[in-house]
Amino acid sequence: MRRRLLSSTLLVAVIAVLLLGIPLGVAVNRLIQEEATQELTGEAKSLVGDVEYARGQEQPIDPEQLAKKYPERYIQIYARGIPDQVITVGTEPPRDRSLKADAQSESGVYVVVIRDKTQVEQQVHAWLLLILALAAVALAVAVGLAVVQSRRLTLPLRDLAMIAERLGSGEARPSKHRYGIQELDRVAEVLDRSATRIADLLAREREFATDASHQLRTPLTGLTMRLEEIVAAADDPGVVKEEGEAAIVQAERLTAVIDELLAAARRQRHAQTAVVELDALLDQQFIEWGPAFSRGGRKLTLAGTRGLKALGTSGGISQVISTLLENSLKHGGGPVTVTTSSTDKSIVIEVADQGDGIPDDIAPRVFERNMSGAGGTGLGLTLARALAAADGGRLELVRPRPAAFAVFLRPVGDSGRYRVVSGPA
Repeated sequence: MRRRLLSSTLLVAVIAVLLLGIPLGVAVNRLIQEEATQELTGEAKSLVGDVEYARGQEQPIDPEQLAKKYPERYIQIYARGIPDQVITVGTEPPRDRSLKADAQSESGVYVVVIRDKTQVEQQVHAWLLLILALAAVALAVAVGLAVVQSRRLTLPLRDLAMIAERLGSGEARPSKHRYGIQELDRVAEVLDRSATRIADLLAREREFATDASHQLRTPLTGLTMRLEEIVAAADDPGVVKEEGEAAIVQAERLTAVIDELLAAARRQRHAQTAVVELDALLDQQFIEWGPAFSRGGRKLTLAGTRGLKALGTSGGISQVISTLLENSLKHGGGPVTVTTSSTDKSIVIEVADQGDGIPDDIAPRVFERNMSGAGGTGLGLTLARALAAADGGRLELVRPRPAAFAVFLRPVGDSGRYRVVSGPA
């Protein structure tokens, strides 16, 4: 790239110098030639005046005095009334190197002034050399500027390449380097944002591993104990049946925890927001959860505005609503109402029941990991909030007693990518 910049800049400079230097050289040559001719013409006219004055005063024309007054000139003076008499001053230069001018008066005085144009050519050559020197200086300055500019461009690009390589190797930290070039600064900003997102993804992966190891330990321990009881009571069918049923419950709990963790991990890796029709999504949730609420003698109702659309992912929003419905079924009481509404800033899905609600000591920390007031895994609401945030939304507890949770989603047309909706509906 540096060679391309240098060669292109040098080419542009050479073209500019040629386009300006050649006409300038021609103009300087013509100007010096015209100036020398005008000088000779002026001298010839001056000589005519001198001769006229000398004749008027009846004084002789002194060639020596004229030679001193007009050095390096060859002069011929013709005067009417003096037949075949020509006054000459100086030495005549070669015809091929002479520059000639003449003048004539009304009284018949005719003067010819000739000079050697070697000096004129030397002056022209001097000016041309000066123009060439300036052109060389201009080319040198252009090359210098090209070198500086190429370094200014290539060094940041190398730096950005190193930053991108570090990102690819897993070293995800923003560099915060800026170079004073708008386009390169834009690339640096994008890389910094990518580094931040990659660091966030790596942190979530580590959290996933930590959560998995921590949350799976208890169900696995309980399942192991149940299996040991089964082995110990192999001769007692009643105990085997009871412990086997308990082991199945532990296995189901373990499966639920694994599903929640893996769903969160897949969501964090691959989610891409799109327009989601909430009616179809909520109808599917009612089909899945309706029988469970009916068996528990509880009513599940959908209310609010229909036909709403939001930005997000069907899987993520479904998982959040499913978690809220499961919590209401397990820990809540009375009828459960799912209400949809919209504002200028957000689309809201509220899930509320008529149970005892959330205790005051737990309500401020209900979304913290491992926080459960009824023997749960302590991950459901935490992962649900993470899923909502990944879609650019937010999950909030809007009322502790009776419990009411609300999901705030981005409306269609919102341009704030990765923006979390702020403020309640």
